[in-house]
Amino acid sequence: MPPKCFFTAKAPRFRVLHTLDLHTLQPAALGAQHRVSFARSNLHRPVPTPQAPHLLPAGHPTHRMNFSAKSLVNFILTLLLSQSVVAQDVAPVYDLVIYGDSSSAVTAAIAAKRQGRSVILVNPTHFVGGMSAIGLGASDFLGKRGTFGGIASEFYNAIAAAYGAKSIRSFEPHAGRQVFEKMIADAGVTVVFNEQLNRTPGQGVKMSGKRITGITTLSGKTYRGRMFIDATYVGDLMAAAGVTYTVGRETQKQYGEDMAGVRRGDTQPRVHYTQRDKDHFVKNVDPYVELGNPSSGLLPYVFQIDGLTNGQGDRKIQAYNYRVCLTTNAALRIPIEKPSGYRAIDHELLLRNFEAGDERLPALIEPLAGTGSKVDWNNMHAIGSDLPGANWDYPEASYQRRREIEHEHQNYIRGFLWTLAHSPRVPEKIRQQVASYGLSKDEFTDNGGWPWMIYIREARRMVSDYVMTQHNCEGKRSASDPVALGSFGMDSHVVQHYVTEKGFVVSDGVIWRVPPKPYGIAYRSIVPRRGECENLLVSVCLSASHVAHGSIRMEPVFMALGHSAAIAAGVAIDANVSVQDVAYSVLQERLVAEKQIIH
Repeated sequence: MPPKCFFTAKAPRFRVLHTLDLHTLQPAALGAQHRVSFARSNLHRPVPTPQAPHLLPAGHPTHRMNFSAKSLVNFILTLLLSQSVVAQDVAPVYDLVIYGDSSSAVTAAIAAKRQGRSVILVNPTHFVGGMSAIGLGASDFLGKRGTFGGIASEFYNAIAAAYGAKSIRSFEPHAGRQVFEKMIADAGVTVVFNEQLNRTPGQGVKMSGKRITGITTLSGKTYRGRMFIDATYVGDLMAAAGVTYTVGRETQKQYGEDMAGVRRGDTQPRVHYTQRDKDHFVKNVDPYVELGNPSSGLLPYVFQIDGLTNGQGDRKIQAYNYRVCLTTNAALRIPIEKPSGYRAIDHELLLRNFEAGDERLPALIEPLAGTGSKVDWNNMHAIGSDLPGANWDYPEASYQRRREIEHEHQNYIRGFLWTLAHSPRVPEKIRQQVASYGLSKDEFTDNGGWPWMIYIREARRMVSDYVMTQHNCEGKRSASDPVALGSFGMDSHVVQHYVTEKGFVVSDGVIWRVPPKPYGIAYRSIVPRRGECENLLVSVCLSASHVAHGSIRMEPVFMALGHSAAIAAGVAIDANVSVQDVAYSVLQERLVAEKQIIH
């Protein structure tokens, strides 16, 4: 029989020090693991030793006051029930909350977990790895494998091992996804999927002063943390936290970049582009719905812009597409069907370009490792799988509008591939080659072989106290606090097709120039400017001009930046400082220990 407890005072206030399991709690459970502490100090006194009830005189006051330990538990639980919902709704506080859909989000989460941090990866999609897991198999590091180390290098080593090779540059989508999934599992990282940030002002991001305390998703779930990383391709968390950012192309004057802003394709010589006529129109193509009739209007995705001059700035961004994985393997090939929303006029510019005499295959086809039957199909030449002008509002668009833009791109690219394979106006050699390809049924099996994610080449870009520019890429300016290296060409796909003064279509915005050597990417470019958010790092939409971002935006670099961002978050936690006040000497030492390559 449990002992009796006697109280001669009114029931006190109390607070719970440990969460109680309301389903399994028994009287004996009120031990060291689940204690109740009374708030009144004058009640912290010994409870009188109980006497056996049969030894007390009949009618003794304590007969009326006593109750069993079981009754005490029931009494406490009754009071706790009103607070249990509140207790359950209070989210844990993580050392690091990563909001991201990219490969950078994965490397950041793994790095933090290996450092012993409590971390959660809040993923707005249903898969991990971003573009490196859904079609961007041709990794753009131009053979400069030695420009990144750390977890990014581990990823590519694991890809190579999966194919039984020493080194692999181009791999199948499922291989990238499986490697990421294993790395996440091995590290023990917690990932929550399909959790999109609530972007309603004041609802998705909670701030205390200049620090984020928690983020809330559309499902109503809140994730609290000491540090946060925005590792999305669009910078939604950064924007919601009030961090300064930009969209589009700077003027040439702003940073003194001779590749900045508008870059007309009819410029001669094209100092902003060093690959001759690749990705440009080489024939005169009529832009009007009715040939030679301006009053009939322009073909879709062609723009009339008066006074278009090199170096002008705007809010336009380079074109997106889907990096589709195609195969010639008959056992895997899903034929490209004419899409339900097909419009012949959307592809009239493509066909007129052929008829004008440009018979180049409008695709960059990269063979993928494996059986040799699969390729990564990308845009190339005058009219390809890019859809310039259709994505300009994507960075800041609502989720619904983004889905509409994605559908427009998918419908266009499916129609583009079908036209190449079936239209008699396409050169026969190209028609036969394209007809031999189809989507691969063993990739994206729940989506008919179509990639889950559009290729977001550029979206928001943070503007911090240090902006990476063309001068960094060209070695004319060096960051004193590098956390990763860039090496790819300063590259922008077409921004828009426009009508020249002569009445023909020309591309604007296509730039390319290769840096003379790898260059450092500043730590200050992945943290907000001083005076803005103090516990946020941005590993994808970092502070860079349009020109510099065109070089930095490679998947291996994003992985390296995610890794470094997580280590920097840990340094800030350990020193109890803002991300802007992280001591670079300490960060540098830890990055080197992590085998990051920063020089």
